[in-house]
Amino acid sequence: MKQHSETQRKDLKAAANSLYKAVLTLKTPAEVRQFLLDICTPAELEAMVDRWWTASLLNEGLSYREISDITGVSVTTIGRVARSLTMGEDGYRMALRRKQAGKP
Repeated sequence: MKQHSETQRKDLKAAANSLYKAVLTLKTPAEVRQFLLDICTPAELEAMVDRWWTASLLNEGLSYREISDITGVSVTTIGRVARSLTMGEDGYRMALRRKQAGKP
């Protein structure tokens, strides 16, 4: 990650909060798709999709090898996603629970 001055860190935090609020304004999957296609490079978006797909498959109880065979994602990436599922900020779990419950 880039090194930032104290002022830049404060500004970056404000910019991050602005991004989070911008995402909350999106109402449909099509709008989210448009936004992500604009804000991410194709490789960044593919990496996010791979991680989400991996999290979903881990949540279903598939093994690392099965997930790698299905998705083409490396075992290292699967391990990182698994670590986030167990020791992260609970974002994956929250989204997976809401997706399963049919909530937006």
